[in-house]
Amino acid sequence: MSLRARPVTTASSSSDDDDHDIPDSPKQQPPPPPPPTLSQWAISQTLASTAQLANLLPTGTLLALQTVTPIFTNHGSCDAVTRPLTAILLGFLTALCFLASFTDSFKTSDGQVFYGFATFNGMWVFDSQTAAASGSGLPDLRKYKLRAVDWIHAFVSVFVLVTLALRDRSVVSCFYPRPSHEAQEVLDIVPLGLGLVCSLVFVIFPSKRHGIGYPVSH
Repeated sequence: MSLRARPVTTASSSSDDDDHDIPDSPKQQPPPPPPPTLSQWAISQTLASTAQLANLLPTGTLLALQTVTPIFTNHGSCDAVTRPLTAILLGFLTALCFLASFTDSFKTSDGQVFYGFATFNGMWVFDSQTAAASGSGLPDLRKYKLRAVDWIHAFVSVFVLVTLALRDRSVVSCFYPRPSHEAQEVLDIVPLGLGLVCSLVFVIFPSKRHGIGYPVSH
């Protein structure tokens, strides 16, 4: 008498079928982000405006502000030595911005660029002997004399540098390590106002000079 093994049938799990039949429950949408506060809105608007204002400063001055300032301030942790050094650095950069507004340049026929300083009688060329010996010689330097708009641009450039310095975290942390709530609001809103005023002035009184640190297009 032989015994046969009964075939073993594997029953499929009913739970797997049920999982496919059950529709997915709708996912809850995350709540909308809260509207920005006045301080956050002022910071975002200031960063956008100062990004455009940075193009109005001499390239070397802006580069020095971005690279040297964190070193002088020890990344915002100033002491009795680094704080006055940072103030001297900011004063030096401010003077450079002011004086650069009175510089101009011209390009000779052979492609050489010469820089000079605008005066009441014309432009004083830094390398006048080389410029005079060039192929085209010196142009009429009287057309480069000082104008009232040059003084406007000089003072506005200083305000632009102050605006960028007030938005620099290292500078603010150096002079105001723990500002009060009112002081923080001033630091957030004042650069925005300065940026808007400076942008308006540069639009109304555009500069035709191409001095040191600015692109040469003529």
